[in-house]
Amino acid sequence: MTNPPGVLISAPSSGTGKTTVMLGLLRALAEDGLTVQPFKSGPDYIDPAFHRAAAGRASFNLDSWAMGAPLLGAIAAQAKGADIVVAEGSMGLFDGVAKPGEQGHGSSAETALRMGWPVVLVLDVGGQAQSAAATALGFRMYNPDLPFAGVILNRCASPRHERLTRLGMERAGLPVLGVLPRRGDLTLPERHLGLIQAVEHPDLESAIAGYAAFLREHVDLESIKQAASSGPAGPSSAGLPRPPAQRIALAQDSAFSFTYPHLLEGWRAAGAEILPFSPLADEAPAPDADLVWLPGGYPELHAGTLAATERFLAGLRKHAETRPVHGECGGYMALGEGLIDKDGTRHRMAGLLGLVTSYEKRKFNLGYRRAELLADMPGFSAGTALRGHEFHYSSIVEQPDAPLARVFDAEGAEGPQTGSRRGHVTGTFFHLIAEASA
Repeated sequence: MTNPPGVLISAPSSGTGKTTVMLGLLRALAEDGLTVQPFKSGPDYIDPAFHRAAAGRASFNLDSWAMGAPLLGAIAAQAKGADIVVAEGSMGLFDGVAKPGEQGHGSSAETALRMGWPVVLVLDVGGQAQSAAATALGFRMYNPDLPFAGVILNRCASPRHERLTRLGMERAGLPVLGVLPRRGDLTLPERHLGLIQAVEHPDLESAIAGYAAFLREHVDLESIKQAASSGPAGPSSAGLPRPPAQRIALAQDSAFSFTYPHLLEGWRAAGAEILPFSPLADEAPAPDADLVWLPGGYPELHAGTLAATERFLAGLRKHAETRPVHGECGGYMALGEGLIDKDGTRHRMAGLLGLVTSYEKRKFNLGYRRAELLADMPGFSAGTALRGHEFHYSSIVEQPDAPLARVFDAEGAEGPQTGSRRGHVTGTFFHLIAEASA
């Protein structure tokens, strides 16, 4: 048994245009009548929502550092019924961490190898011509076992530039699947964590339709379809995460939106009820929920609004008197005593934990995390090892409560972002991906 045929869109580095290609390709293939399954290689929180908007089908992360074979197989099985898979890589094609995790180093190349998806390499050819072929050939030969479909040349300045660049690719024996002329209006809006969220885009549908038209004009879609292939399907039974409770009140709005899709899919598949509510709209969590879960997001952009809520904070505090509340990253910050914004203004948060965080002096926190729980956390008992990812710019001012876990980076160095626990309330800076199998 094999998965549906697919390709993986990657690049030598970030910022080369692969997201534009990804969204345009998803929509163009869907417009052609294909059922398209999107995936994201790596721990990105934001891209899957853009994929869903483009393809009309939920996108899932595949992570060779954090996920074991059963979970990878279960997530890949979400492509059932699709005609073609299109996956988007993270950073550069071979970029990962130094020490392997559950399956590997977390690179997009590992995802492509495991799934059998040929790589479509998006090259920014600005400022070079035949020399771009040397870059592409290096990526092609770095791992000869990696399936390789060809290249898309991005930001081509003129017909002459295209001719010269194609000459180099022909000499290197590399198929050119498309040539995108330079345009300044094809970038998506960004902020400090990368792209803005899909729900915040001022006209996302129009933007995606424009990308699709652009790709249809300049990319050989038929060659990409023909290049798509896949390897044998992995184990998929019982691989998705178990729900941490039966009725889960989940904060969902532009302040709290970073939840990995495979977690929610696993919770629903096991029969859990997810009860969304919006803190920014001053909605309280469902009073009969068994658990309140606050995901990460951008609470720092809405700190004044959150501090002024009444029903949300009252409902959250009432729930915490008798039942568990958990927050991740931005959700963890919202559970604390205070959040200091970039202007130095301190905003009162829920006060369920003693945490105080600050954006006045930004501190970059990024990377995989392995956590060894020192106490119970919703869905997991003390002693369990978890794998996750951390990405934020806040600094810890105070973290006085008992630590929830010992937390290590991908190279084994222990850090101060231990999370906190107090009564029924827990919080972590890392976003949960999976329970660690080793």
